[in-house]
Amino acid sequence: MHCLSPKMVCETKIVAEDHESIPGSKKDTIIVSSSQMWPSLAGSPSSPPSPLGSPKEDARRDNVYIREFHPSEQEVVRRIFYEGIMERIPNTAFRGLKQQPLTQLLYGLLAVICFVVTKSFLLTCCLPFFLMGMRYYFSRKVILHYLDCALHTDMSDIEQYYMKPPGSCFWVAVLDGNVVGIVAARGNEEDNTVELLRMSVDSNYRGKGIAKALGRKVLEFAMLNNYSSVVLGTTAVKMAAHKLYESLGFKHVGVIEHYALPGMTRSLLERMFFQVRYHRYRLQLREE
Repeated sequence: MHCLSPKMVCETKIVAEDHESIPGSKKDTIIVSSSQMWPSLAGSPSSPPSPLGSPKEDARRDNVYIREFHPSEQEVVRRIFYEGIMERIPNTAFRGLKQQPLTQLLYGLLAVICFVVTKSFLLTCCLPFFLMGMRYYFSRKVILHYLDCALHTDMSDIEQYYMKPPGSCFWVAVLDGNVVGIVAARGNEEDNTVELLRMSVDSNYRGKGIAKALGRKVLEFAMLNNYSSVVLGTTAVKMAAHKLYESLGFKHVGVIEHYALPGMTRSLLERMFFQVRYHRYRLQLREE
C-alpha cells in the first residue's frame, strides 16, 4: 500500500462534515479582532478572555472543554475521525451529484440511449439505481483508501505528528468527561500560515457548538503565535460545514473541480462515478 508522505497528508485531506509556541516578535496590524472572531455562543453568557500568557489550555464552552490531546486518547480520537470520514461516502455519492450538472446530463443521456437501444421501460427505469450503486461503490472505494492512508500516517501517531513539532498542535473537545470532538493545526513557516485540519465531532454530540469551539481554538492558537492567516481545505458536500467556516470568519478563496484524492486511479469509470470539489478557505489575521 502506498500512502502519502506526512507533508502530503496535510495538503490532501477531507474535513469531516458537521461539524507549543512559535517564537515571534511581530507587531503587525490585526485585521480581524478577537471579538469579531470569537463572539459568544448563542445562549451563553460572555466571559472575559483568559490572559494570553496563561499556561491553562482548557477553554470552557457551555461545559465543553477544549484541551490538548493526550496519548491515552489515541483510539477514541481515531474512532471519531474514522466515523466522520465514513459519513462522506453516501454524501459524496448522492448529495454530491447535485453539484455536478455535467454528470447529471451524462446520466440523462445514458438513460435515453438505454431506451433507444433496448426499447425497454423496465431497463431504463432500473438504470438510475445502477448508476447510484456505481457511485456508492466508487465513493466507498476511494474514501476507504484515503482513510487507510490517513490512519497509517498522521492519525497513527498524533503525538509525533502534531504535539512534538513546533507550530503544530492537536486538541480534543471534552463534554461530560467524554472526548467528543477533535481538531488539529499545522504551521507553515514559509508563508507564515497555520492550517486547520482533521476537524470532526462525534455524531451523537452535534448541534452543541462544539465544532465552532474547536475552530476558535485554532484561531486563538494562530493569533497567540503571530501567524498571519489560517487556511483550510475541504471536500465537504453539506452546506453546514461551509457555513461553519464562514461563521468563524473564513473567506472562500477558490475551488478545484474534479479534485484527486489519494487512491484515485483516474480511470474512465472512476471519473464517471466519483467527483469531488476541493474548496479553499482563508482567514487573514495580520498584514504581512
